[in-house]
Amino acid sequence: MNPIAIKRINRALAYLCLIVASAFFMIPFIWLLSTSLKPLTQIFTFPPEWIPHPFLWSNYSRAVEYIPFWTYLKNTAIITIVSTLGVIISCPLVAYSFAKLEYRGRGILFFVTLAVMMIPGQVTMIPLFLLFTKLGWVGTSLPLIVPQFFGVPIYIFLLRQFFMGLPDALREAARLDGASEFRIYLQIMFPLAKSAVLAVALFQFMGSWTDFMGPLLYLTNEPSYTVSLGLQQFQSQKGSEWGLLMAVSTLMTLPIIVLFFFLQKTFISGITFSGIKG
Repeated sequence: MNPIAIKRINRALAYLCLIVASAFFMIPFIWLLSTSLKPLTQIFTFPPEWIPHPFLWSNYSRAVEYIPFWTYLKNTAIITIVSTLGVIISCPLVAYSFAKLEYRGRGILFFVTLAVMMIPGQVTMIPLFLLFTKLGWVGTSLPLIVPQFFGVPIYIFLLRQFFMGLPDALREAARLDGASEFRIYLQIMFPLAKSAVLAVALFQFMGSWTDFMGPLLYLTNEPSYTVSLGLQQFQSQKGSEWGLLMAVSTLMTLPIIVLFFFLQKTFISGITFSGIKG
């Protein structure tokens, strides 16, 4: 058989496998969206009805009225954006120092960073809660924001792998021109690591946006709740209103889908590069 024809067949099979796999991943979201537009009588019918009739768009307006959804959305957005900014500021700087700078104790500090990655979050949950209680931060969003400005070990590790793949010749040329180390990082290395930094930022955004345990521990006042806590509150109060619950869940999921849709190329390139270098 013609090699070109074999190549086309292999490509077609690869695309077919990807389409089938993506369909399996899309089914839960399609069902979520379908359920959010159904009247209650259609949700538990068997066999399941994928297409609502009629489309009950009023589920969305009713859902955001049952809970202060826009207040919760604002709180979630503030926590997510500020914590993501903290990760963007702290993690690349620490990762660059581990990858490119020579100083005493660098290996030990990096080993400690890797060791922290292996500690389950459940182990540090109580000590952190006691610490934030002593600081008077419980009941505020500070415990969900401030720690990100001191670095996240897994993000530091990923970005270090990226920086190690960048040529040292760029630093040497800039140093010969009289640039300081911080200027080299800020104007040369950081822009080159844009794809990896955006990938890390997207990870942090998704983690913070959907976080439930953190807000459950530290947010004690209802006006400061996030959307994830609002969903739990909605389910406890209106658990039988599945169409409304799915509508709120859809509204919570959409920002992540839209963000990933626009940043998917940068995200994939950043993850691929970080994974193969170092």
